[in-house]
Amino acid sequence: MKPIYAVFATGGKQYRVAVGDKVKIEKLDDDHKEGDKLIFDKVLLVDDGATEATIGTPFIKGAEVKATLSKIARYKTIDVIKYKQKSRYFKKYGHRQPYFEIKIDSIT
Repeated sequence: MKPIYAVFATGGKQYRVAVGDKVKIEKLDDDHKEGDKLIFDKVLLVDDGATEATIGTPFIKGAEVKATLSKIARYKTIDVIKYKQKSRYFKKYGHRQPYFEIKIDSIT
């Protein structure tokens, strides 16, 4: 039997997950720490592989993806360079995007 999976939305993106998956998502606004339990209620699709898939309009009422926050970190540095030739204009700075790594506990 295929594992149950769901598609949920958070941080302006959509993620396809199954139970036990580790996913990197955009940092959430609230105050969180590692080990916190998170609940995502904006579930767009749930499929168990045996029967029909449940598709929301736009979200499924009562469906939830429960996860545990396993890591708070930042991606590697991205160098941003602005340059204009013949005018001695050069700007360089770096950016590190923060993210949450979550482990999916259950899909209901």
